[in-house]
Amino acid sequence: MTKLKSIINDNYFQGYAYSYPHKSSYRPFEKPMPLKEVWAKENKEQLFLYVHIPFCEMRCGFCNLFTIANPKTEHESPFIQSLEKQAIEVQTALGIANFNRLAIGGGTPTFLSLPDLERLFYIINNIMGADTLAIPSSVEMSPKTASAEKLALLKEKGTTRASIGVQSFLLEETKALGRPQKTVEVQKALQIIKDSGIPEMNIDLIYGMAGQTIKSWQYSLEQSIAFQPEEIFLYPLYVRPLTGLGAKEKAWNDHRLNLYRFGRDFLLSKGYEQVTMRIFRNTKAAQMPTPPYNSPEDGMVGLGVGARSYTKALHYSSEYAVGRKGVKNIIHDYNEKTKENFQNVLYGTQLSLEEQKRRYVIKSILEGSYLDFKAYHNFFGSAALEDLPELQELYELNLASKEPHKLQLNQAGLELSDVIGPWLYSKRVHAMMQDFELV
Repeated sequence: MTKLKSIINDNYFQGYAYSYPHKSSYRPFEKPMPLKEVWAKENKEQLFLYVHIPFCEMRCGFCNLFTIANPKTEHESPFIQSLEKQAIEVQTALGIANFNRLAIGGGTPTFLSLPDLERLFYIINNIMGADTLAIPSSVEMSPKTASAEKLALLKEKGTTRASIGVQSFLLEETKALGRPQKTVEVQKALQIIKDSGIPEMNIDLIYGMAGQTIKSWQYSLEQSIAFQPEEIFLYPLYVRPLTGLGAKEKAWNDHRLNLYRFGRDFLLSKGYEQVTMRIFRNTKAAQMPTPPYNSPEDGMVGLGVGARSYTKALHYSSEYAVGRKGVKNIIHDYNEKTKENFQNVLYGTQLSLEEQKRRYVIKSILEGSYLDFKAYHNFFGSAALEDLPELQELYELNLASKEPHKLQLNQAGLELSDVIGPWLYSKRVHAMMQDFELV
């Protein structure tokens, strides 16, 4: 295992480990795996339901998500029809299952028309059996699609969290990101969300784009907290292959670390607490009672092309692409699927016991609050520090305080999250990622 100290090299932004293994380590399976068998022995008491809507009104220059901008109208309703077909087969394969969390992402779910949004919630509630009035549910949106009518529908269906991608409140900066938007439209959308009665609002901001300064970054932060959102996510800009910015191959003055530290300290001084490297939560926000869900241990069921599903030892999804042609072809194939096509798993990755342990650790220390040693032992029957001895280096580098019952990154550790994540990837996953051919 490579020493963490040797790979920091003053580069704190090496990769965002929001899931493990990375989707670029997925491959076609040698033979189809029946969906019913995949879930047969899984614990389905507290699952996460994720629905992916692969449509947006524009494709941001930094975006490598599975989505297509301004699709022709024939794409949307056929997609919802195919989603319903998939849901029927998935629910049949699952049998008795309980969903304790729901997220609708993309893409931009609110790009859908009101009738398609209505049908989407029918699929979630009446086919999948997820009670959207009883569980925490999050929906992603953009300023252009956050209309009062759609927010009213989301509130009626029980949505508890509206997450909006703002990125910046300055036109010249959003232009640099490949998503020009007028500040007045952003402010109008934020007010619509506040007025909707949805309990929580999250604002996404990006730092590191061309021309951004500490002063302009502070302006966007101030504009955000003026609406007192319950959460603010601070994302470092990554320029990836086949994205709008990646195609330009334009270098920029990388001062993301200074911007990150300023943004962190600014939010901490304004009544927000840091949860992860990216997540800051308003300390005045009410804590709503929620049914149990443990991300490192519990499964996730994905619906929609581009969605991923997680069992303990198998992760699977549709095929992945970033370029418009590749995405369009995969969506077209999804819309043409028969019910039999949805009864098998064709693409993903098998997790060895080592990969399961690495995933548990990565998600616990980077996406949760900390790694609970007792919970880890109860789940695997072994000790985390013995299974992954490299974790000791986090103590040696003073990135975590040594405590007997948990491993929790301190402030210095949190700002190295995008180094620590990739550092904990296995050699096999690194090799698969490097060999992945992106289209």
